[in-house]
Amino acid sequence: MKYAALTVIMLFLLFPLYWVLLTSIKTNMEAYRFPPTFIPAAPTIASYINLVTRHNTFFVYYKNNFIVSGVTAFFTSILAILSGYALARLRFKWNKWIVAALLCSQMFPVISRMISLYDLLGKVHLINTHSGLILALTAAMLPFAALLMASFFESIPREIEEAAYIDGAGRMQILFRVACPLAKPGMAAVIIYSFLITWDDYLHGVTLIQNDRLRTLSAGVALRYLGELSYDWSLINTISIVGMLPIVLLFFFFQKHLVQGLIDGAVKG
Repeated sequence: MKYAALTVIMLFLLFPLYWVLLTSIKTNMEAYRFPPTFIPAAPTIASYINLVTRHNTFFVYYKNNFIVSGVTAFFTSILAILSGYALARLRFKWNKWIVAALLCSQMFPVISRMISLYDLLGKVHLINTHSGLILALTAAMLPFAALLMASFFESIPREIEEAAYIDGAGRMQILFRVACPLAKPGMAAVIIYSFLITWDDYLHGVTLIQNDRLRTLSAGVALRYLGELSYDWSLINTISIVGMLPIVLLFFFFQKHLVQGLIDGAVKG
């Protein structure tokens, strides 16, 4: 009974992915057919060929997404390590209030800060730039990432760092040579989490970037390939398959580190 229930749940969760893949190898006429076909009458990869040969703009969005996601993950991880270590080890007057502020920042929806964020980046001339988008996304990722890293650093025995300090190591040497190697699961979780969330970001990308050549994947696909009256469903689902490949591969190879990092960060400290 247990395995039957798990099988039903897995089929329910995987069916949307199956339907996207199925539609990508249908003709557009068959994709509109009612009742729908669960096995394509004449499977074709015409949409994949069409995407590669006629839609070069898609790969511009693809490249932009890699750049923005990679740089955001890098900066978020560096800042999370520094701020998380400071929260865990440097006890100062406003420590608890800073932690409370970071927690509260996660309670507000992203859209609530879009107007002020747009105005702020406009004043420093960072609208329509990848730099402005990366800064905005890094700021959005940092509170959770910093708290996660702080929980990992708090789980490291202070005696290890005190021994390194007695041996003459400075604060930054202790951080990068002693604490960071012991907090690798947390660092991996922060990097993967930041990359995954940034890869799927839509709201920041569509708000802060209006130049079509600078758009990221979600915003670019929504504005270019989704029409008002009709859709090329085969092409759109092909784009979805190609767009999710990096995320699927990343999660497939690093899911152990991501899950371990998130679970350990939640229960330690």
